[in-house]
Amino acid sequence: MDWRNYNMLTNPQKKYLKAEANHLKPLYQIGKNEISDNTLVLLENGLRTQELIKVSVLKTVSMEPKGVGEVLASHLEAELVQVVGRIITLYKENPKQRKYKLPK
Repeated sequence: MDWRNYNMLTNPQKKYLKAEANHLKPLYQIGKNEISDNTLVLLENGLRTQELIKVSVLKTVSMEPKGVGEVLASHLEAELVQVVGRIITLYKENPKQRKYKLPK
């Protein structure tokens, strides 16, 4: 496994991001086509502008939501903040436009 994909967030940072994500609605869906190149481009753009996004995994996807989240985090070089039911929360810092000030 690539060293960048290991959890880089501390527990206080995850707690902060979970609280920030609480009011967010899933803007993206992973459906029967699962993870395509187009999906990755859309999510990459979403992370670049929002930093923190939620992704809904439809029931037609054969993989478990946690597995989908891990694959997405790996491909997008993002952090998997949490998986609740079929909702994945991803975070990727944008050094040019930081929206969230993470605790230490």
